[in-house]
Amino acid sequence: QVQLVESGGGLVQAGGSLRLSCAASGRTFSSYVMAWFRQAPGKERELVASISWSASSTYYTDSVKGRFSISRDNAKNTVYLQMNSLKFEDTAVYYCAARRPGPSSEYNYWGQGTQVTVSS
Repeated sequence: QVQLVESGGGLVQAGGSLRLSCAASGRTFSSYVMAWFRQAPGKERELVASISWSASSTYYTDSVKGRFSISRDNAKNTVYLQMNSLKFEDTAVYYCAARRPGPSSEYNYWGQGTQVTVSS
């Protein structure tokens, strides 16, 4: 069982930066693939970035490449999302999620979400 708690959201002007954190409970955190999703009003939830258990592999959706960076600290059971050059269209509720390794594994563990609002 993994419990996830996000923090770090807020209001920022376009071009600014925020760093989201996701603190996880559970001794097996280091074995999980971690990810950040987001959902804007009226839109479907989308995968923003993910990171493998060893941090050797990362994924970013095209719209955030070069601006966002996902990282993890397994000793602190925490995953981060550094968001730079924020745009109005990045406004959304951001969710941290976890899944077990494997191609057929689904994201079964979710945080409560943190609001990110970018003013234009």
